[in-house]
Amino acid sequence: MKRSDFPTSFVWGTATASYQIEGAVAEDGRGESIWDTFSRRPGAIADGQTGDIADDHYHRAAEDVSVMADLGVDAYRFSIAWPRIQANGTGAANHTGLAFYRDLAERLLARGITPWATLYHWDLPQALEERGGWLERDTAYRFAEYSAKVTDALGDVISNWITLNEPWCSSFLGYAAGVHAPGRQEGTVAARAAHHLLLGHGLALPEIRRAVPDANVGISLNLYSIRAASESPADLDAARRIDGLGNRFFLDPVLRGSYPEDVLSDLGEGAWFHDNAAPADLASISAPIDFLGINYYSRHTLRAGAAGTEASAYPGSEFVEFVDTGADKTQMGWEIHPDGLVDVLEMAHSGAPELPLYITENGSAYEDVVGDDGTIDDPGRAEYLRQHVAACLEARQRGLPLGGYFVWSLMDNFEWAWGYSRRFGIVHVDYDTQVRTPKTSARWLTAFLAGNADTSA
Repeated sequence: MKRSDFPTSFVWGTATASYQIEGAVAEDGRGESIWDTFSRRPGAIADGQTGDIADDHYHRAAEDVSVMADLGVDAYRFSIAWPRIQANGTGAANHTGLAFYRDLAERLLARGITPWATLYHWDLPQALEERGGWLERDTAYRFAEYSAKVTDALGDVISNWITLNEPWCSSFLGYAAGVHAPGRQEGTVAARAAHHLLLGHGLALPEIRRAVPDANVGISLNLYSIRAASESPADLDAARRIDGLGNRFFLDPVLRGSYPEDVLSDLGEGAWFHDNAAPADLASISAPIDFLGINYYSRHTLRAGAAGTEASAYPGSEFVEFVDTGADKTQMGWEIHPDGLVDVLEMAHSGAPELPLYITENGSAYEDVVGDDGTIDDPGRAEYLRQHVAACLEARQRGLPLGGYFVWSLMDNFEWAWGYSRRFGIVHVDYDTQVRTPKTSARWLTAFLAGNADTSA
């Protein structure tokens, strides 16, 4: 396998998110986000840390762009912090915040790296959460206004736009399980947050296209390959439920303009959706996009079981059990199934055969050890990348319209509820000194992108 096995137009990138790397949470007019608030809640973050400093990217962006250039990537996916643009989620745009992202985009372009900007990667302004957050329909309209301000200001230097990152996480981890910001446990009502997130996506689309006529715009969904533990009706139904709430509940409205009725039934939210998800909403949500971003990490194998006692990220299906199949796992406990990447591409392709697809996140956490000589050897992560790049090649050989692959993540960072106890980066960050050091996985990627054949077993 080598880079030339892919077309020259294939995009090779890496990715990050604003709250996870930027720091500078109270500088230059930035307001408070739900993650600032949540990370200060006792017990919310595994190591008790916050993103106040993180990777200090806000002050080190020039250095980080140089790191990317040395890696040899040709694209960088980053997110824009909403509260850095509108401290309270409304009103005039903060020109200092916009200037930071303009400077970043211009630095990228100067080094031959194409910027891909995500408008929402989970850092909702806290002021909007205090007005109800994504459970309120008005937040979708505020998101559209924010999107207009950002693209009006930056559309001349950024043409690739992603509206939302992983709305499943924002809605069901944030409003059902309560393990992500804002940390609410509203049960099946969290599905309403999902609708308002998708409505925000739909309302933002015409604003982006108005501001950036040549925009390449899409949305990134976290999709999972799904298997039933057996052919029993109960296990097949368990798989249907998790596929429904995790995959189809987002794919169907975006690609088909409808919510899956079986999932609304599982949730017991059919009446609310039939009364509040108007045809006009679904027409906006399913408006044409230029690509679908897919974040892929693992496969779920499901069986029926006893209902858990903790708030579930799959409300209405609390009795479904996730099966350990014995496959190798990352430090996150996520099973490694490279072939599942092909599964989710085929799933998305079946819903929109003409739509270009991109893997906008794929990566792994491992317990990295810094050697006596300062190097970080991470063969597990390097092999993970190699296997999933090989899966990308298989997908293309099957005729799937895969146009690019973004490694998660450029560098170690604040891993949400895990704090700094999990490292996904191909570049190591010493949080005491902020020194960046490429790992073995980064060297593998650089060699691959330079055209060297991969001879790994």
